[in-house]
Amino acid sequence: MPAELVAKPLSAETFAPFGQVIEDGSGDSDGMNDARFERFDELCDVDTGGAVSVAIARCRSASSLPYDIEFMERHPLGSQAFVPLDGQRFVVVVASAGDAPDVSGLHAFLSNGRQGINYARGTWHMPLIALESGQRFLVIDRGPVADNCDVHALPESVRLRV
Repeated sequence: MPAELVAKPLSAETFAPFGQVIEDGSGDSDGMNDARFERFDELCDVDTGGAVSVAIARCRSASSLPYDIEFMERHPLGSQAFVPLDGQRFVVVVASAGDAPDVSGLHAFLSNGRQGINYARGTWHMPLIALESGQRFLVIDRGPVADNCDVHALPESVRLRV
């Protein structure tokens, strides 16, 4: 039977070792557009080390839980941000940067659907785990580079639950 990992609510404090949580109301704001809008700046550290790519990703098929995690990936050349566009929850699984992800150091977080995340450069993570088909994300990361994704198979699978 695989080891189990239970997702906890996502918060800036608990996610800090792996990057930043992106959400409004998490800092000072300034008015913009004749003060009709409130703007929250500096919500994450975009670290692309090169060209910036802004994209939208749409989930073709939702992940069902429990979900067996068998590998992790990292981006050694820059950060990678995902911001949900539809208000739907999603799961983030991370491990500290290093040569390989440590299975005993895996952490899982559940976004409330209004929180995005920015993985720090080199942070091991699962690819997106969307819980709804059609769910869309704004993606901000390094421009197209063939060698900016390392994939590492875990020595044993880990079962994710929420």
